[in-house]
Amino acid sequence: MPKILPSPLRGVLSLLLYVLNTVFWAIPLLLFALLKLLLPVAGWQRVCAAILNGIATSWIAVNNFNQTLLCDIRWDVDGTAALQKRGWYLVLANHQSWVDILVLQNIFHRRIPFLKFFLKKELFWVPILGLCWWALDFPFMKRYSKSFLKKKPHLKGKDFETTARACQKFKHLPVSIMNFVEGTRFTREKHATQGSPYTHLLKTRAGGIAFVMGAMGEQLDRILDVTIVYPQGIKSFWAFLCGEVNEIKVRIDAIAITEDLRGNYAADRHFRAHFHNWLNQLWAEKDRRIRGLLSDTPSA
Repeated sequence: MPKILPSPLRGVLSLLLYVLNTVFWAIPLLLFALLKLLLPVAGWQRVCAAILNGIATSWIAVNNFNQTLLCDIRWDVDGTAALQKRGWYLVLANHQSWVDILVLQNIFHRRIPFLKFFLKKELFWVPILGLCWWALDFPFMKRYSKSFLKKKPHLKGKDFETTARACQKFKHLPVSIMNFVEGTRFTREKHATQGSPYTHLLKTRAGGIAFVMGAMGEQLDRILDVTIVYPQGIKSFWAFLCGEVNEIKVRIDAIAITEDLRGNYAADRHFRAHFHNWLNQLWAEKDRRIRGLLSDTPSA
């Protein structure tokens, strides 16, 4: 019945359910986050972290139900069969819309540990959500431009320090560390400005994931390379809420983390060049995959 509602009404109803669900779960999230903060004992903090991840998993479950109730999406997903709930994963994905986050949370729900995103520091101030992300130990990153770092060189490497602190927290419980390698959402304007060598992707930013792999050592089990395609074209979050996204294709490739992918990215220029080359090859293959998935979509 809800799916036959007019699109704007469906969007309002869906947004209301997301907001109410977030507010509902934010209360226990913040409560246990404060309990964790007030008693800095390792065992207690691990218990609280596990409870917080469980609360977050329930939060995502209700969001997924919201999508089932109010959206009419045909999911074409391949690559989830061998995933494990108690593994350590580094998840990489192309980034086109805020909808990507809901897609990732949907397809990986209860298949791998709860996704932890690296976020821009400014997102901490998003009402309610910012505090929830803080409670769940999402790392907040401050990005500096090259010109800014030239003026204030003492800030160079601060983002790596933040990554290192986050990785220390991630070593105690199974985790899925999520990174949008392009660093921003794809638009044709950004694509043209960058002079991107890819058709459907922006240029990659390698430093963050290279440092995660170095800091986590042997603990990471796999890299999950995720390709997200919207055959009807990239839609806004509001269009998604209104039920205007009817098909989503996702391909997941599990990649072994070999020794040549671990090294000192900051100090070793040979490793840095090798890692950039590996990531660019991965992105070139993803670009070809996107082209193939789009060509398999019947025209309207």
